Amino acid sequence: MKMVAAKAIACASAGQDIDATAEYQADPSLHKGKRIRGRGTRSNKSGRFEPYQVEPVDDGWSSPDQEEDLPPLRTEVQEEKSRTIITRNDSPDIPFDRSINPYRGCEHGCVYCFARPTHAYMGLSAGLDFETKLFVKPDAAIQLRKELSSPGYRPRPIAIGTNTDPYQPVERNYRLMPDILDILEETGHPVSITTKSALILRDLDLLKKLNERNLVKVAVSVTTLDNRLSRAMEPRAASPKRRLETIAGLAEAGIPTAVLVAPIIPALNDSEMEAILSAAYEAGAREAGAILLRLPNEVGPLFQDWLLHHYPDRYRHVMNVLRSMRGGKDYDSRSGYRMKGTGPFAELLHKRKELACKKLGYNTKPTRLSLKYFVQTKTNEAQLSLF
Repeated sequence: MKMVAAKAIACASAGQDIDATAEYQADPSLHKGKRIRGRGTRSNKSGRFEPYQVEPVDDGWSSPDQEEDLPPLRTEVQEEKSRTIITRNDSPDIPFDRSINPYRGCEHGCVYCFARPTHAYMGLSAGLDFETKLFVKPDAAIQLRKELSSPGYRPRPIAIGTNTDPYQPVERNYRLMPDILDILEETGHPVSITTKSALILRDLDLLKKLNERNLVKVAVSVTTLDNRLSRAMEPRAASPKRRLETIAGLAEAGIPTAVLVAPIIPALNDSEMEAILSAAYEAGAREAGAILLRLPNEVGPLFQDWLLHHYPDRYRHVMNVLRSMRGGKDYDSRSGYRMKGTGPFAELLHKRKELACKKLGYNTKPTRLSLKYFVQTKTNEAQLSLF
């Protein structure tokens, strides 16, 4: 029975249709275990750049419950010395050209996270390693001040939270964001923040100060209103109710707030799009966006394995519809297509989103952050000025 389940997962990873749902469900003991409870994925396959691939194999000698004797996976945090903190990009799909990511990896454990493959550059897995082996940049604020004081620097809005969530649980201890926001407020530099964490309300006073000069806007990601789906898909992120409360808290404080319905997963959460937009508008959001599920590199097999485990009856439908929007593939990385897909279903999703936004009153006055307040500050350099 275990071999059948393994074969089903292998077929899913290869993008093949399977017809083994009953067999897959027949052996639930294969996937139980306290070791990975509260984690988004069950795989820790080696990164794609590693010379050797290490995978567990059942040789018949171990007990089915042997994993129960192992301790739960703990989150490990390693400090990283960064040479630069502002990352640049020139992608036509992204509405910003620079961003800050204070952390590598994310404890939220969102199974669909497109940032998972970046852990391969650290010699780690995009699976459980991404959720449990985190890297923190404790000198982020110091490095930011240095880069903003460079004579050649020209201000444009900095995006934070585009790769991993800056307000993930580890931020409670490291508190990098208050220092970063302090420097941005001091220099009059505009910033946009994306998060799915209520922890951002901790920094509400700093956000208010930035907003006095139109220097900040926040987008809160709301993937579903279904607690069960959210718990399975985003195990350590805030609940849907808490995210709506976060939108309400930001809006009440006068912070320009948007809701991001992302990712949209066909046949899984796409039916909730209008309900999410309506709930977020009622909470106070006045701008909205939506992004189709993306499955680059290792994310594809991880998501399909998750889908087989949690929603095996929907596996074929979800993947078939998704592939219909990706030219028959699991993912299309071309600019202009990767965020929204192509074909009738993609067009229908776009029209539904636009109609719902128009009906509710979203995006009537898009927030334009100000650049006029930027002032370069001096760093404490050891070398004296010539004059």
